[in-house]
Amino acid sequence: MNVLAVVHGPGCPLGSFGEVVEKHGHLLDTWSPESGSPAPGRLDDYGAVLIFGGSMHADQEEQHPWLREEDAFIRRLLDLGVPTLGVCLGAQLVAKAADARVYPLDEPERGWAEVELTDEAARDPVFAALPTRFPAFEWHYYAFDVPASGVELGRSRACPQAFRLGETAWAVQFHPEVTRTIVARWVEGTAEPVSGSFLAESEERIDEWVRFGRALCGAFVTAAERILVAA
Repeated sequence: MNVLAVVHGPGCPLGSFGEVVEKHGHLLDTWSPESGSPAPGRLDDYGAVLIFGGSMHADQEEQHPWLREEDAFIRRLLDLGVPTLGVCLGAQLVAKAADARVYPLDEPERGWAEVELTDEAARDPVFAALPTRFPAFEWHYYAFDVPASGVELGRSRACPQAFRLGETAWAVQFHPEVTRTIVARWVEGTAEPVSGSFLAESEERIDEWVRFGRALCGAFVTAAERILVAA
């Protein structure tokens, strides 16, 4: 199976997700919309698509005109039923492509926030094996509404955190892909103050979080494999 990773600059890499895809024995391609390269034309070449985060926001099409092309690309994914998982900005772009509202939060979520899964998550092929409550690594300034046609799978105190569209698309607001290296890079690169408690909590939780992220990505890849076989 070929898997496409949609990345928005070097600051938001695949993290542990790339390792999971390769461990499943699949080929991994990368498309960076902001580079100006055209979107892949043949979506049936891919059994799954991963859409990652970025420093830009989903409503900044004037500053980043390539977001319009990516919006059209994601709408094609949803229309064709290509298994898709959006992360942070990627989740917001999936919500936007499904005509849901994406908006700035009054207070950004940065750091660790408690996420509680919904009852529907227990019956979801990607979320069923996850704990019903967990501390999630967050780094975002915008949030999404769950699309009218979507099923909410999780939320934090601040906003919705996960949903599914139909049987082939998922979105998560938190960052399950991050590793210790990625967190350190983001902390080093931010102009905003980072507390000592944030650093200590991240060091304490990151190994378990990487295992969590691998489990979530593995469940998504397995779901995509089943969808491909059933097609």
